[in-house]
Amino acid sequence: MKVAIAGAGAVGRSIAQELLRGGHQVMLLERRLDHIDPNSAPAAIWTHADACELETLEEAGLETYDVVIAATGDDKVNLVFSLLAKTEFGADRVVARVNDPRNEWLFDSSWGVDVAVSTPRLLASLVEEAVSVGDLVRLMTLRQGQANLVEITLPTDTPLAGKAVRTLTLPRDAALVTILRGGRVIVPQGDDPLEGEDELLFVTSVEAEDDLRKALGANGFGSTATPA
Repeated sequence: MKVAIAGAGAVGRSIAQELLRGGHQVMLLERRLDHIDPNSAPAAIWTHADACELETLEEAGLETYDVVIAATGDDKVNLVFSLLAKTEFGADRVVARVNDPRNEWLFDSSWGVDVAVSTPRLLASLVEEAVSVGDLVRLMTLRQGQANLVEITLPTDTPLAGKAVRTLTLPRDAALVTILRGGRVIVPQGDDPLEGEDELLFVTSVEAEDDLRKALGANGFGSTATPA
């Protein structure tokens, strides 16, 4: 893919390095000259440009990129860049960094954002995922906030141990996509048995999340606490 990243600070450079290792073509857009350091990512295209200025984005050829990432340390800049990328340059996918969790509600389709990444929320979710058993934990928001990736870890003594996946009664807009078991990734089939300490990953619509929580609780999954 061709990926354009606004912001060449530590976060932007790290993202660029990972994408370059994956064989993608990357352009870094940076307004501050002191942040332009081609030696940190020699294979990237480095462009001195203001992510909020339409003219400089046109000169950078932003319309030729498949994915754009707003990775600056300023939420206002990330929102403006996301909106311009989506509405003026037709970016297929816009990923935006949220620096202040209080601004997270702004990062949605109205600002051109397809995926918002909030580091504080992500870290909190990962902590909860690691320590919570029987609780539904939201890991990630997908498709402009229309769906979530959620996880639940079965208790060791779960009454579902030995029962087949097909016996689960789930809401219409919720799907079990993966079972993590002892380092294995299992694509669930109807006859696969569940085991204690399984980590179950679901994709669910926002509207179906409460119904999923109730269904899991009704099936003996334990706590029905509200996720982060």
